[in-house]
Amino acid sequence: MPSSVQPMIVSRDLPRLAAFYRDLCGAVETERVPPEGPTFFVSLRIGDSDLGLVSDADAPDGAQRMLLSIAVPDVDALLPRVSELGGHVEGPANDMPWGQRVAHVQDPDGNAVNLTQQI
Repeated sequence: MPSSVQPMIVSRDLPRLAAFYRDLCGAVETERVPPEGPTFFVSLRIGDSDLGLVSDADAPDGAQRMLLSIAVPDVDALLPRVSELGGHVEGPANDMPWGQRVAHVQDPDGNAVNLTQQI
């Protein structure tokens, strides 16, 4: 069943961004529009959630007002992969008082992403 709310990220480089989430978080492509030719939209499934990626060559740079939080099995094991996949690690993972280990990273487009792990 699709998510009731699906966050969408607009990107100038949709293939690069899709590869980042696929290779870092195990995202699985569930939809591509159009199915052949230049892609406008890709829907990715990460665990039990959906993430939409929209291609727009004229997407503006600028202040972001969104944060993705993605539950992963091992935050520390994924941190080296972030840079390898074109993202940026903001700093080391930290244990939070609410029972999560959290690392703040950016995807290749500069979008803020929290990688979280229950501890």
